[in-house]
Amino acid sequence: MNQYVTGAVIKDLREKNKITQSQLADILGVSDKAISKWETGRGYPDITLLEPIAEAFHVSVTELISGTTVSNVNVSANMLRSMFYVCPVCGNVIHSMGRAVVSCHGVMLSPEEAEPSDESHKIFVERLEDEYYVRIEHEMTKTHYISFIAALSSEGLQMVKLYPEGAAEARFRIAGVRKIFFYCNKDGLFSQDAVRGIDDRDRSHEDTKERMALEETARKLFG
Repeated sequence: MNQYVTGAVIKDLREKNKITQSQLADILGVSDKAISKWETGRGYPDITLLEPIAEAFHVSVTELISGTTVSNVNVSANMLRSMFYVCPVCGNVIHSMGRAVVSCHGVMLSPEEAEPSDESHKIFVERLEDEYYVRIEHEMTKTHYISFIAALSSEGLQMVKLYPEGAAEARFRIAGVRKIFFYCNKDGLFSQDAVRGIDDRDRSHEDTKERMALEETARKLFG
């Protein structure tokens, strides 16, 4: 039973809401001793009581189970606070503006921690008129691939979902884009400032194709 809610969580929420054990017992229709047993780990509430307990503490059942409450403060005004959650079971990508309680396939998800792109996850960004062309130098096999690329500004998010055996590339409207994020199914989330490494000279699509062809030739020659 303690896999879905712990006595410590119940006690913490009860005290935060300034409710006594006796008052909580009356609300739930159980005895004072039952509440005491839950909070000391000598017993656990029946699963049918999860919703009533959550209602008593003014939280969702998900928050009760996770032990993490979500404060209703305006942290979502800036998209740069964005967080990405990725389900390890189905690969579902969930975006939130600020911390949230998120679950998928019964798994409680934590926000991915973005790392700077590295030698194993090289990113190339080209400015093509009013767009950014983004390419990740990474294999795209069925077992190791880039799952998505996202472009983030202070006002919006653009995301392109990628699939194994496809191309690890995407195009985004420039429109104030500040950061590029991409997710490797084995190594997690990476990010880079959008302007880093961009050549300010205008480049045509043909220029980009030519550079990619040269890079491919160099890889074949020099490994």
